[in-house]
Amino acid sequence: MEYIQISAKTVDDAITEALIQLGVTSEQLEYEVIEKGSAGFLGINSKKAIIKARKKETLEDKVRSFLDEMFRAMNMEVVVNLTYDEDSRNMDIELKGTDMGILIGKRGQTLDAIQYLVSIVANKDTEEYIHVKLDTENYRKRRRETIENLAKNLAYKVKRTKKAVTLEPMNAYERRIIHSALQSDKYVSTYSEGEEPYRHVVIGLKK
Repeated sequence: MEYIQISAKTVDDAITEALIQLGVTSEQLEYEVIEKGSAGFLGINSKKAIIKARKKETLEDKVRSFLDEMFRAMNMEVVVNLTYDEDSRNMDIELKGTDMGILIGKRGQTLDAIQYLVSIVANKDTEEYIHVKLDTENYRKRRRETIENLAKNLAYKVKRTKKAVTLEPMNAYERRIIHSALQSDKYVSTYSEGEEPYRHVVIGLKK
């Protein structure tokens, strides 16, 4: 938010005026004194106090500003719905607009990249880690269901053919979905192998 300049008889008066104009409390105000002001002698040569002030930027403001600037650079109109739970330190961001497939990318890679960048912005200068989840068009849920179905179908194939199956490379989040989906299966086991970004899951029969 841009600074506004306020002049008044005293610095305290200028601060009060800034609070009124910005509609904030004293805890939400950020200001800098430009001129302290002086009463002069018998009112002669008196000078008004001058400050520049603005509303303090909140965590949500920083993240929203970052996303707005990024989408502006991409020439995309995107509505950012952001909620932050300070107790759990979870930030949920839902993006809405046209052509959201561009933001999802192949297998969600673009969405993951944006989420990673937002996480860096959100956690800058914070003492406790903030968990960021960024989604659009319910992609995360749809992708999870797709991967869970894939895991179960491949597990059935492994049990039928008695041969292990190697999946395509996946990120850590998607690999966890595979492991979780099959952890209660009595007949197959899963493990990851390879190095990032080619690390992948293998489904095989339990020994």
